[in-house]
Amino acid sequence: MAVSYDMSRVHEANLKLLKEVDRICRKYKIRYALDAGTLIGAVRHKGFIPWDDDADVAFTRTNFDAFMKVVKRELPDTMELAEPDSYREGRAFYDFTPRLLYKNSRCHADSGFMEFYDGKLNHLWVDLFVIDKLPSSRAGAELTRFLHKTVYGLAMGHRYNLDFKKYSPLHKLFVSGLASVGRLLPMKMLFAVQKALAVKDRKSRGNKRYYSNYQPDFLYVTLDSQWCEEVEDVPFEDTVLMIPKGWHQILTEVYGDYKKLPPEEERVPSHSSQEIEVLDSL
Repeated sequence: MAVSYDMSRVHEANLKLLKEVDRICRKYKIRYALDAGTLIGAVRHKGFIPWDDDADVAFTRTNFDAFMKVVKRELPDTMELAEPDSYREGRAFYDFTPRLLYKNSRCHADSGFMEFYDGKLNHLWVDLFVIDKLPSSRAGAELTRFLHKTVYGLAMGHRYNLDFKKYSPLHKLFVSGLASVGRLLPMKMLFAVQKALAVKDRKSRGNKRYYSNYQPDFLYVTLDSQWCEEVEDVPFEDTVLMIPKGWHQILTEVYGDYKKLPPEEERVPSHSSQEIEVLDSL
């Protein structure tokens, strides 16, 4: 039997984050696009997926750089930008994804994990993903993806802890070996290497794109430039937000039949709805 979750407060907070992204981008003529589950929600539900508890947006590199130049001075006091190198003064690693945090929210009980990341991962947030160019050759694209995975594995040596449950024995050996080496390398260097990898093909004449700061298991996604470089406005909840013009192609590439609802038992939030609190009246 399906469990009902009251996500109204969570969706209110996430919508506030998305509206702030939209306000800043329209002010400075920056293009962004709803992404991942938030994009599915826009297309399939005209708003949030009813059981979804996070939000995702993506930028092409030029638009991302423009956004990052202005976002800190534009954010209200209730929100904060958490950059990948902002945990423990840049010595800790969670992933390579910047986030806008809604500070008046709480997602988990206090724990060693939360303390390790300075409490910043204990909030609702919107993920900020970056779409970069791939080399024009197939071999070059595969090498770029492999190097990203390698840097990610090295950086995992600076995580709070490593959970190998989802890995096969061979993959576990690969990741644990990289993490062991990565502990000997400063995170400042690994952040710089990851950024250099992401922008190294910015002058490529090819039309293939990828998400350079997603999790490694998402690096298989390949986008055509015409899918993601232009955006259009669509209704979303009580407002209008931007989605990529190639939304159908992107969602099909990532999810296959994105119009089909998952089984009822899978219609659950990523975090327990009992743990998420929104601490103000919005």
